[in-house]
Amino acid sequence: MIRCACLAGAAEVPLDVDAALFVIDGDGVGAWLAVAAAIILPAGGEARASELLTAGATRVLLGEAALRDSELIPRLVARFGAERIGVFVPARRMEVTWSFDTVSNADFRVVTPSLCEAGWEILRADGSASGIRADWWLGEMKKRGASLALVQVDIGDDTDLNLCAGLVEDLGDRLWLAPRRQADPALADWVAYGKAAQIALSPGLFARRAELLPVLAPSDAVPGVVEEA
Repeated sequence: MIRCACLAGAAEVPLDVDAALFVIDGDGVGAWLAVAAAIILPAGGEARASELLTAGATRVLLGEAALRDSELIPRLVARFGAERIGVFVPARRMEVTWSFDTVSNADFRVVTPSLCEAGWEILRADGSASGIRADWWLGEMKKRGASLALVQVDIGDDTDLNLCAGLVEDLGDRLWLAPRRQADPALADWVAYGKAAQIALSPGLFARRAELLPVLAPSDAVPGVVEEA
């Protein structure tokens, strides 16, 4: 079964939405603590996460703060329980650069890529590249107790679809995926070839989910709440 959720800022959540909600922290987020599947903290740290969890948030997803402090997730897990702690990962394809090696063999110029294997890298809250591979880092956060990961990335070609399928295999129902900037993501391909089963969409895309995901049966157009991993 394919699950869809709505991903929105606190002031942008459609009032009539009847599905799982991922709400980005900000003004007015308190109104959604009791109903949101998770509150996303792109830059907020341990103090903010603790405040929201104590106030009744079901789960928080830590972004850059967890990237900067690898022990943040275990500390929050120890205090609040693994089922209430996850990570938010904006990502993009890692750039490949090329260089000439003229030293190792004087008779040849060898072109060397900066990457031997394609990958997604995690972005900081300001959109800058971290250089950290998303698949490796998510595996580490899983070991540290994160019960859910929301990866926000644009999937544009077969390489991205293969990377998506790899993450789904590694994380299973711990993984939600969301477009980052794409206005018309090929969600049917995400499902068919990337093996995506849980997709979070901005309000505009969520309203078009039946169009973008024709694989959904009418009864699945508004799926139920997030299941705990």
